[in-house]
Amino acid sequence: MNFAETSLPGVLLITPKVFGDSRGFFMESFRRDVFDEAGVPALVQDNHSRSVRGTLRGLHFQHPYGQGKLIRVVTGTVFDVLVDVREGSPAFGKWEGYELSGENKQQLWVPPGFAHGFCVLSDTADFLYKCSDYYHPETEMTLLWNDPAVGVEWPVEDPILSEKDRRGVPLRELTRLPQFPS
Repeated sequence: MNFAETSLPGVLLITPKVFGDSRGFFMESFRRDVFDEAGVPALVQDNHSRSVRGTLRGLHFQHPYGQGKLIRVVTGTVFDVLVDVREGSPAFGKWEGYELSGENKQQLWVPPGFAHGFCVLSDTADFLYKCSDYYHPETEMTLLWNDPAVGVEWPVEDPILSEKDRRGVPLRELTRLPQFPS
């Protein structure tokens, strides 16, 4: 596996070694010792989401029980977005977006302290992620998906949103933000 640092501190873009032939392909999507070497902590929960074209989920994060997430798409294509919400981070309020798909097989490691979301670009997408902590709904917060102060350039104009995501909060109004590790 190739672990590439991104411009957001702590975020890794992971490209697995894929072995393919006329029958299909094989790849290791997770191997504890390799991820230990890359600094990814123990992962305790697996989640699987299926969504239809135009669905936008996010931008979610938890604090104080922050979840690091190892993200991949097994079928379909999504535009995956991360926003650094760690107070004191040199990248506070900055975002990055990545196209993840069953075809490119790339993964992202997103440490705690990032708001995360994605929108579906294909007819459907199966989105899998492993988490470094359990889900604590009482600590979950939602950053407004289209907060102009953040300026995410989503590739959809009129996304399908949950009520929770419609009611997201602008970055300037969020309280209890995680701290950037010093």
